Amino acid sequence: MLALVALAALGSSVLLWQKLGTIQEQLARQSAGRQAVTDSRVSEVALQRSQLEDLMQSLSRSRDENLVVDIEAGLRLAQQQSQLTLSAEPLLAAMRAADQRLSRAAEPRLVRVRTAIGRDVERIRAAAVADVPGVLLRLDEVARQVDDLTVANAVGPAAPLAARRAEAPPARPQPWWRQWLTTVADEARSLVRVSRIEQPEAVLLAPDQAFFLRENLKLRLMNARLALLARQTDAARADLATAAAALGRYFDPASRRTQAAVTALQQMQAQLRSVDLPRIDETIAALGTAGAGR
Repeated sequence: MLALVALAALGSSVLLWQKLGTIQEQLARQSAGRQAVTDSRVSEVALQRSQLEDLMQSLSRSRDENLVVDIEAGLRLAQQQSQLTLSAEPLLAAMRAADQRLSRAAEPRLVRVRTAIGRDVERIRAAAVADVPGVLLRLDEVARQVDDLTVANAVGPAAPLAARRAEAPPARPQPWWRQWLTTVADEARSLVRVSRIEQPEAVLLAPDQAFFLRENLKLRLMNARLALLARQTDAARADLATAAAALGRYFDPASRRTQAAVTALQQMQAQLRSVDLPRIDETIAALGTAGAGR
């Protein structure tokens, strides 16, 4: 009897172990399947994340590349405008705008471009570049004043006889014949004027030649203007020197207008010693490096 009970217990134990093994195998297969599904989903998520990061980087690079190309095109156009107008202001304004756009982008690899822009801006500001638009305005102003300048041999109107007599100190009454001689002497004195002229060429200038002298001076100033617009600085300075020499030779040096015109021409000659703007090669090189992704 005991043997039968033991055999039955042993058989049930074996069946229980078999069922337990089967359950363990099922659980293992289910766990492995779930792990495979989880791994697959994790791989998909990782792939999607990688693709998203690549897309974001591509969009970022595309945005930065477009920004670099746009800035470079704007700076090149501003440089051409500065060369045509002979003024540094268009280029400086474009470089300040480019620096502001780069600062808003906040991209680390564009920091070198901002550094290059800062250096080129300081180089342009430190250069002794002539204010050509201002020189052109002063040239026009001097040309308009030529007709009002007094030639050196011009004879001004004499003071009226009554005014000269009023300015003279009172004298004792004189006989009529002495008064008559005084009047004749005053009239004769008003017919002859004596003045000192330093340049002999001005003495030989006929009154009807004064018109041609003024027109020739205007043409000389116009030639200087055209030479300056054509970037022929040496020719412009030579014309200004010739005009200043003509002013000193043929026009009244004691006149304030003549002195102001000569001073203006001399100052313009000094300003035109340098009209070439420094190039922005460092900024262009930095933009090329940034555009290449380096």
